[in-house]
Amino acid sequence: MDIIDPTTPTDLRPLAQRTLGRSGPAVPSPGLGLMGLSGAYGHSDDEEGLRVIHAYLDAGGTLLDTGDFYGAGHNEMLLGRALAERDRDQVVLSVKFGARLTPGSPMPSGLDGRPASVGNALAYTLRRLGTDHVDIYRPARLDPDVPIEETVGAIAELVTAGYVRHIGLSEVGADTIRRAAAVAPISDLQIEYSLLSRDMEDDILPTCRELGIGVTAYGVLAKGLIGGSGAGDALLATAFPRFQGANREHNDALIAPLRELAEAKGATLAQLAMAWVAARGGDIVPIVGARRLAQVESLIGSAGVVLDAADLARIDGLVPRGSVRGDRYPAAAMADLDSER
Repeated sequence: MDIIDPTTPTDLRPLAQRTLGRSGPAVPSPGLGLMGLSGAYGHSDDEEGLRVIHAYLDAGGTLLDTGDFYGAGHNEMLLGRALAERDRDQVVLSVKFGARLTPGSPMPSGLDGRPASVGNALAYTLRRLGTDHVDIYRPARLDPDVPIEETVGAIAELVTAGYVRHIGLSEVGADTIRRAAAVAPISDLQIEYSLLSRDMEDDILPTCRELGIGVTAYGVLAKGLIGGSGAGDALLATAFPRFQGANREHNDALIAPLRELAEAKGATLAQLAMAWVAARGGDIVPIVGARRLAQVESLIGSAGVVLDAADLARIDGLVPRGSVRGDRYPAAAMADLDSER
């Protein structure tokens, strides 16, 4: 999940409410991604993490995105602490599951979408979060050995039982979306979407719109290439093609002209990138990470950046679709993405 540049205008506006598809919940835009609070970009501080979550909620945010594999359960336990004295009905918890971990490695080493594993994973999640239900439950990636119908069917049983409110998907292609939606209503698809990652506009986004499925967009800052804080750059450069050598030089130069437009809007480059994603449709909600209070303020401030048709056309001219260099993930991770097939 992106970590945003903390520099921000001081004029904060209320967050716009959007509904995730025909069947999903109403949520504010943008939502808060929590992965960075569990060491994904280097050292993280739990007390600061609690303050970050509370600041987002106090500003009117409700959509909190986590995964049971973020910090091997740490992220859910931290979120549980943050919500202990809050009104549970005033937050929307979006949880990913199914990424297998092994001792000594923070990165997932496989996928598990078996029906028997779905309820087991949720039982641990509910315990760590200190709640009796999650609002959106989704497989983190498609398990190639398990039909999506079986995984979604197992979540649907948890919906019937009251432990889950809505079913989501993550990083899957149009065919998989259709197959999943034939089993049960799908609230939203979580997928990377930014000025530098637009392939989902071809088939995936039209399919979601045809079926009444919302989009929660992560990676709106292209993992920090667009106005990020620089946190984790060294780690990203070891594996992520867009951060390596000539690719990085090209991509930095590609983004640089956007700074003038951001300044004209009284915004940061990161806020311009968030506003661009939000402007792509009322069915799209950006999910942005923050690790410090100033970054939450920047995230909230992005709601006040308004882009008209002329602005969007100018941005398209400056950063044409397909102009980025390098894949968005290392080769092994790209192979796990049903959305890229």
